[in-house]
Amino acid sequence: MNYNYRYRIEPDEAVQSELERHIDACRQLYNHYLYELRNTDEYLSYTAMQNMLPDLKDWWDDLNDVYSKVLQMVARRASDNLDRLKEKKDNGRKVGMLNWKSPREYRSLTYNQSGFELKNTSDQTILSLSKIGEMPIHLHRDIPDNARVKQVTVKQEKTGEWYAIFGIETEDDAPEKPALDEVDREDMVGIDVGIIKYAHDTDSTMVGSLDLESEYERLEREQRALSRKQEGSQNWHEQRRRVACIHARIVRKRRDFLHKLSNYYAREYDLMAVEDLDVHGMMQLPSNSRNRASASWRTFIDFLEYKCEREGTHFVKVEPEGTTQECAECGVEVEKELWVREHSCPTCGFETDRDENAAYNVLQRGLSELGVGHAEVTPAETALPTSATGGSSTVVDAKCVVETGSPTLKERTALAVSE
Repeated sequence: MNYNYRYRIEPDEAVQSELERHIDACRQLYNHYLYELRNTDEYLSYTAMQNMLPDLKDWWDDLNDVYSKVLQMVARRASDNLDRLKEKKDNGRKVGMLNWKSPREYRSLTYNQSGFELKNTSDQTILSLSKIGEMPIHLHRDIPDNARVKQVTVKQEKTGEWYAIFGIETEDDAPEKPALDEVDREDMVGIDVGIIKYAHDTDSTMVGSLDLESEYERLEREQRALSRKQEGSQNWHEQRRRVACIHARIVRKRRDFLHKLSNYYAREYDLMAVEDLDVHGMMQLPSNSRNRASASWRTFIDFLEYKCEREGTHFVKVEPEGTTQECAECGVEVEKELWVREHSCPTCGFETDRDENAAYNVLQRGLSELGVGHAEVTPAETALPTSATGGSSTVVDAKCVVETGSPTLKERTALAVSE
């Protein structure tokens, strides 16, 4: 299986200067490929771009200072971007040309197969890059013993921090998924995502949304301060970095929450169904777009998909239209406004939380998509299972979501036992 491991690196001033120089050479090479593309009527393949490198090195001295595999990966990057553009065009979408990359837009380089090495020196792990130098790296988690590092990407974030992303291949295969007809009802789950409650599943578990209000308020203050600075000045660059740091903090908090939540579902269940949301289309709606963007539903679904593959869990995406309005017990459409938070069917009398009803529908559609028939998806009783009515729903605050095996979870378990 393939994974990406991301680690913080701390190059000294000399090595950082070399990294910036090599990245800028790669950026200019990328722009040169785009220049060649615009001056020829022929499609440039990866092989054609790679074959151009020996002639370019004859008159372009800066390219001789960059490791050869790094230059080949620049050609691969340009070729992949062109292929994606061509695919969209072939599908009938209106597309333009690839844009030139400015220094602020091109911030990484990649070593593939060779040119990098991890060393241990005086209890300090060092990452050595060919033609650049050595730099300390913080291995906050170990690389598996049976893993092979296939490539290393070094990237500078807008905050000024440097990271190394390791592309790792392990010998372990994904665990075999259980047979669909052998999966028990308690090992299945349907998930409905939202804004007020981030996730509500068919086991009556409600997970609150991550509270980032204070972070966004701070971001707005720093952005107002940035707007008052003269663009290009030293104060402007310093303030821009402050804004970037807040953005990075928000992204880290959100991704940490989504990783832990998706990891819980992938490990806890054998079959999972979620809505295949058109997030891009939802962002075009006239109101509440910031909350939709902050929810990162597409990222959550992507995390669920690859983690289910890793854990051997069945994963299915279903059509989201009508999951809220349709009664999960009898299938009758029960129209309700957004502010109505309970589902009460006038036909069969089924009552439950609005989002839980949607989760039941998601699971039923997922089972139908997989060709599995289960007679009972909703609970036998029809009492409203919400905390407001004294039911048995489990309400979990977003900040309480912890990953299995984490120190936080162990400390809480030990405290509960001692009490």
